[in-house]
Amino acid sequence: MPFPHRSALPALCLSLLFTSAFSVQAADTAPAAQPPAETKPAERQPLLERSQEEASALERQIPQQEQQQLQAGSDTFLALWKPANSAESEGVVIIVPGAGESADWPQAIGPLRQKLPDADWGTLSVSLPDLSLDTLPPRVIEAPKAAVDTSSKEASTVAKPVEQAASAEAEGTDPSVVPGDDERDKTDATRIFARIDAALAFAQTQNARSVVLLGHGTGAWWAARYLSEKQPAQVQKLVMVAAQTPAGRHPGLQQLAPALKLATADVFYQDTTQARKTALERAQAAKRLKNDKYKQISLKALPGNSAAGQEQLYRRVRGWLSPQNVGS
Repeated sequence: MPFPHRSALPALCLSLLFTSAFSVQAADTAPAAQPPAETKPAERQPLLERSQEEASALERQIPQQEQQQLQAGSDTFLALWKPANSAESEGVVIIVPGAGESADWPQAIGPLRQKLPDADWGTLSVSLPDLSLDTLPPRVIEAPKAAVDTSSKEASTVAKPVEQAASAEAEGTDPSVVPGDDERDKTDATRIFARIDAALAFAQTQNARSVVLLGHGTGAWWAARYLSEKQPAQVQKLVMVAAQTPAGRHPGLQQLAPALKLATADVFYQDTTQARKTALERAQAAKRLKNDKYKQISLKALPGNSAAGQEQLYRRVRGWLSPQNVGS
């Protein structure tokens, strides 16, 4: 006698096949799961310039009464002000720091701004902005190596930088100069000149009888360039301390300083061959121009005795600014 359940087996298998096919079709037609929405990264705040960070640090360290927030175009910058310790001030010395230096730098800048008020001079030490040209990495033109089977078009592309570099060298120009350097230099000069303008305007509010620009390191070059290009009637004297021409800037101090039409003190340290050489070149240029308002003051560094070195600098600067008060 046959078993009845065996006759139902084919129908059961067929039913399972249809069910499986329907499940696969349903899975295919189901909408695809949407990927999670991408989260937009939070916008980073622009980093402060190094000079802004240094100014913020000075604001926490320097007494509030010495701080002045001056306006130069769209920039607000910190300047450190100390009035003369006298009922009758000689005037105001505006101090321009060099590259990488703050308005209270421990070499020259800070000591002079603190000491000159005792010699009847008010001092205003300015903060300079970061310079776009000086912070650019050096560009080296290096021709890529051409393969042996390079096509004539590729070979021409490879040879072009080499020809440009050779042409620049033949013309006596610097092949590493990046196009657009002139524009960056003008931008830097505009920002720095605006700050010196603001410092001069502040000095005028103090009824200064005389205004002196004093630059240290590359700050001396910026002060000399400012005077050369703008020739402000308010400034009567220039003091350059350990003056340097910034890399890649023109003209050099050998051309700028001796040609100025105002009294100039060129304070240099005679301890290095390079310092003596550049100082001699400036002195010779002044003689050729018959500039009797240009004067050099040589100093010797005093390693290991910073306080004595700064006092020596102060006395020489004070003696040139106010020769009538040297013995007092």
